[in-house]
Amino acid sequence: MLDRQVAPPVQPLASVILPAADVLSLPNGARLHILRNDAQPVIRLQIVFPAGKWYEPQLGVSLLAARMLLEGTSSRTARQIADTVAFYGASLECEQGFDRTALTLYCLTRHIEVLLPLVQDVATEATFPTTEFELLKSRTVQNVRIERQKTSYLAAERFSHNLFGNSYPYGVTFDENSFKKLTPDIVKAFYRTFYQIGSAEIFLCGDISDRHEQLVARAFGQGSADHQESAEQDEPHILTVAQHDYVTVEQSLQASLRIGRLWPSPTHPDAHHLQVLVKVLGGYFGSRLMKNIREDKGFTYGIYSSIAPREHASMFVIGTDVNAASAEAAIEEVHNELRRLQDESIPIEELQTVKTYMAGKFANELSTVFEQCDKYKTVVLLGLPNTHYSDFLRQINLVSSDELQQLAQTYLSPENMIEVVAGPVK
Repeated sequence: MLDRQVAPPVQPLASVILPAADVLSLPNGARLHILRNDAQPVIRLQIVFPAGKWYEPQLGVSLLAARMLLEGTSSRTARQIADTVAFYGASLECEQGFDRTALTLYCLTRHIEVLLPLVQDVATEATFPTTEFELLKSRTVQNVRIERQKTSYLAAERFSHNLFGNSYPYGVTFDENSFKKLTPDIVKAFYRTFYQIGSAEIFLCGDISDRHEQLVARAFGQGSADHQESAEQDEPHILTVAQHDYVTVEQSLQASLRIGRLWPSPTHPDAHHLQVLVKVLGGYFGSRLMKNIREDKGFTYGIYSSIAPREHASMFVIGTDVNAASAEAAIEEVHNELRRLQDESIPIEELQTVKTYMAGKFANELSTVFEQCDKYKTVVLLGLPNTHYSDFLRQINLVSSDELQQLAQTYLSPENMIEVVAGPVK
């Protein structure tokens, strides 16, 4: 008889092999990455441009360019674009990030041929109509004003500013007056420069035939082969401001905390082991921060620690929202957990639980071809070795408590952290 009080045995995930991608170099210089899986009759097409916040000459240009991309082309209105996408039960959206902007189409396999001309039109012939442009600017300003009433938004904004500096793209904060001065011509110039198909990485995954491959290669293989590069940036540096910063939000009942520092890149020799360390600290529901600050002290509903890898700099951050009266006590408990990792070796049972969780979560994130493509895309865009994920699994399985304690002593000193609190008047 099955004893439900006994957990099933855990089998270690020894290795993982992502599906191999076919990579085609198109005549215009773009690369087409193809991952095939015919389990479902669906396709995802992503055109990833080097057109994120990192590349913008003026604050807000990359955001407006991405959000205006579906607002009309030389041959289609915004309504026509939306109606066509809806008619075929597809999804088309453009998302701006810190480094890249991705134009993404999801559709049934049988509809890819009829939708390709529309995607090509949006990617290459956007017109940025003035009326829609001004409406989008107005909505964006209103949204930021609303967000800046929230402690969580203000804490995250000030944290990035203090961590990277306001002259570094990742640390630049939204300036309403400068944003209002942007014109369609400024955004069009950015679009013509950074939305060149020849500079893009194109990812095609799903139920793909040879004919689909040829159609996509033909649709996006033309045009200029010029590759635009952004201006060189100095290394990020911490501003000459107090490491303990406070943002006042009048009449707020809660306080938002952000604590962290600059972090090694994913290619650093310590990167995989550091992921285990951060997971132990606050990377899952059973983490030390959750047990201490949520379960034992009752200061918060949730607290996390995470690593945010980007193409030009990475950061480590601890974040939570607490009752304003508990903010100082919560920070002190975070410091206690950081020092405990430095002073005490992680018990073997706890470390094994984290390793098993990380391996299982990783395996679960490969359940669809879209998720597999996302993993592959990370390797491409961050310039990681092809063995990155197999190295990840091998190293998290081998890392010891002593090694993690040494890493904590190197990277997790509270004295080296930027701290930001956003809350009511002290």
